[in-house]
Amino acid sequence: DTSQRLAKLLFEGTQMVTNIQVAADLRETQRRAEEAELKLQRLERLEKEAKSGTAKFEEITSKWALATERTIPQELWQLLDQQQQRCTRLLEQKNQLIGDLQQELKNKDEQYVQAIKKQSDDINLLLERMEEQIRTMLKSYRHKLLQIEKAFELERRELLDSNKKKWEEAVQAHNAQELEYIHARLRKVEEFEKQLKQLLLQDEEEYNSMKIQLEIEVQNLEKQLQQMKAAYQLTQEKLDFNLQVLRKQDEENAIIRGQQKRKINRLYTVFSNLRTKLAKQEQQFREEKQSLAAHCERIVGKCKVVQRKMRHFALSDSEKFTEVWLMNEEEAKGLMRKALDADFVIHTQQLGLHWEEPRYWFLNNVGPLGYYKVKRRATELAAQILTVGSRGGRKENAMKVEDKVTPLRKICKKTAKRILELVSDESGFLLEGKQLRLLQALGRDDRILMKLDSIFEALGIDSEDDLYQLLDFFLKYKAQEVTVRQVRPPGTAELGVQERGSGTLLASLQSQGSPGGEGVADPAEDGEHGGPSPQRDELKPPRSPLASASICADDVLRILNAFMRGFNKPRERDESPREALPVRDSSRDEGYWAALAHVIPQPVLKLWDALAAALEEY
Repeated sequence: DTSQRLAKLLFEGTQMVTNIQVAADLRETQRRAEEAELKLQRLERLEKEAKSGTAKFEEITSKWALATERTIPQELWQLLDQQQQRCTRLLEQKNQLIGDLQQELKNKDEQYVQAIKKQSDDINLLLERMEEQIRTMLKSYRHKLLQIEKAFELERRELLDSNKKKWEEAVQAHNAQELEYIHARLRKVEEFEKQLKQLLLQDEEEYNSMKIQLEIEVQNLEKQLQQMKAAYQLTQEKLDFNLQVLRKQDEENAIIRGQQKRKINRLYTVFSNLRTKLAKQEQQFREEKQSLAAHCERIVGKCKVVQRKMRHFALSDSEKFTEVWLMNEEEAKGLMRKALDADFVIHTQQLGLHWEEPRYWFLNNVGPLGYYKVKRRATELAAQILTVGSRGGRKENAMKVEDKVTPLRKICKKTAKRILELVSDESGFLLEGKQLRLLQALGRDDRILMKLDSIFEALGIDSEDDLYQLLDFFLKYKAQEVTVRQVRPPGTAELGVQERGSGTLLASLQSQGSPGGEGVADPAEDGEHGGPSPQRDELKPPRSPLASASICADDVLRILNAFMRGFNKPRERDESPREALPVRDSSRDEGYWAALAHVIPQPVLKLWDALAAALEEY
């Protein structure tokens, strides 16, 4: 009976409060309908006005064509007067439309002020009814509560005792389960760390042992080769000495040659046998040398395969580490988000306080910390340039590679590819005969890339900065040479230009500092960016010297010689021939995970404990 009476009283009070909202919603619906109808009328009026204005404007524009046909000044003045009257009428019509729209805007402002006043009156009435309803409900609840509390007081005490015992038991069981879960998780983490350390140590030991074994085999083969060369040289010297001794004996015994004829024939037979044996030994040593060289090449190839496998395993370990990191990070951030949501609910709903979401540095981080990459080698940049510039069946691959290639420093890709192809074709004498025979079986781009690798190693060009310097030096050298030729009169001798031009160009390029490519702009680059502006055309000559010249194959060696004179780079002894893997700094990992675990500060946790105690007491 008490619950029904209270529910009826609450329903009546709620109905009195909601009646105000229903009336306000009805007024707003009527206002929106009227606004939509007025908007349609306004749009129709604007469309009609636009059509009529366009027609009048076209009529005025068409009348201007008659002005060229009028030759009498009075008729021309009359036509101008009529055109001015038409323009005035058109402007008056537009001003009237603007005035009407401004009047509607003022009316809307007045309606808005009235609506605000009405809403404030409704809110005051709503507050009064709500306060009256609250007072009525408080009186009824207090009266009923006093009657109910006496009946339930005894039962409440019994329930409190039993519930307290059950709560203590449940808390103890929950604490035990939490401890077991923490211990199990710690054991799993330790096991995973041990497995990772064992795998790393095992891979490192295998790589070191295989590397040492291969180096020992290479040293043994080199020792054997040196021993064979020494034996061959000793045998050859012995045979030459024997031949000289025999010739001297022949000269000394020329007088008694008839008596020693049989002995001489026997000696000649022995000599011929020794020469045959010498030829056989030379052939045998030659074959052994070729087989040892082939064996050495196979060992070097195996060593490269082992290095690639090691790099592959290192990359796969890095990917596994990243996956484990992302999985744990996602789980930790999910728990962190739940804690922040709980903090938001506690502040806004339970305490009624303003809550602002914290902005920590680790909230937007995704993935492991502290990665940085090593500079690329010159061969990798050359491979990317050759791949980007390829045509034919590699168009799709080129499009994929172009997305990953870093833009060149003010150098056209086609020009860079042309320079690299010329350097590869004209610098083949830096390669050995075996390398040339091996390159014949490869494709064109692979052959150019392998030749460039050997040429860069011979010239000391290691990093991508060195390759940029070489490309920029080619462009600067050719541009300045063309400028010198254009400045000289056409009657000068070509030989004099070539003899004095090389020294002058080299001195001027070296005086500009290290070749960086910042002073020469490639003509193809201007074409890609839309060409120069008209103001620059007035300040510059009509045509760039580099645009009218191309790098010839005969100039490549001369330009390389000039570049090497000014290119003095200290060689690093402990230089890695392979691309270094991305190195990771793990010094911030502990602080990162600790920050994720303490996203809720200690004062807020104390506030939670105090609130929990207050709610339990309530």
